[in-house]
Amino acid sequence: MTRLSGCGLGLRKEHFETILRENPPVPFWEALSENFMVAGGRPRRVLEAVRRSSPVLLHGVSLSIGSAEPLDRAYLARLEELVRWIQPETVSDHLCWTALGGANSHDLLPLPFTEAAVARVADKVGRVQDALGRPLLLENVSSYVAFRESTMSEAEFVSAVVRRSGCRLLLDVNNLYVNARNQGFSTEGYLATLPKGAVAQIHLAGHDDQGDVVVDTHDRDVAESVWRLYRLAIARFGDVPTIIERDARVPPLADLLREARRAESILEEARSRSRSAVRPGWSESLPSDARLSLLGECHAFAC
Repeated sequence: MTRLSGCGLGLRKEHFETILRENPPVPFWEALSENFMVAGGRPRRVLEAVRRSSPVLLHGVSLSIGSAEPLDRAYLARLEELVRWIQPETVSDHLCWTALGGANSHDLLPLPFTEAAVARVADKVGRVQDALGRPLLLENVSSYVAFRESTMSEAEFVSAVVRRSGCRLLLDVNNLYVNARNQGFSTEGYLATLPKGAVAQIHLAGHDDQGDVVVDTHDRDVAESVWRLYRLAIARFGDVPTIIERDARVPPLADLLREARRAESILEEARSRSRSAVRPGWSESLPSDARLSLLGECHAFAC
């Protein structure tokens, strides 16, 4: 697996022809797992072509890792097959539940933040990671309700799941902003609570700000408020691979590339800070003739 860097995009059918024709400068593509679980067909051919030239990440919406019901073994088997075939750089899903009684709601439903939920998720993550033979990334989801049963904050819950299960976090900065606005908690406090090494990837997306409620829509440009929060996240977690997501009202690829370039500029600032933090040794910072003089003196005094 390669070391991912930069800002990638979601692989959407609206852009298939442009991607195959132009091979745009995108460092990696994120494919929605469920769209490619059927063998054969055009989506698979496109994904195979993309994988030959660029790293691919798999991102699912139906693992239902937080459900009280057992894992869907048939779904997991299809995911295993897809992973073996495409050999993605990472595999991710959502920290939520989607299914009940064998029926998939296709909604990313939130969990109560309790020790019991942490234990249940951690157990299932272990089973999934064993089946896939690789770490799983879990994404924080947007929510519009709070559970009376919760005994910890969302940030504490997410952190506990990461620590207990050994998975990594796919931090959706837009979802964090949406939840903070709707439920009145501090985004800065949330970021400070997460372990520094927990965040393996970041998602950026758009939302509908209706004033008294903010709705996660993924159907428009990233809001300025989310860009500001992204800067804070990168300042804390460093040069984290980022994906721009657009799931509805998908614009031309050029528009998403423009947003990706903006994210890349913020990541480059983080890289520059990291490089400047690693200062050269005191002798290496001197002119070469001064270093030679000092080395001569050092030899003379057998230092």
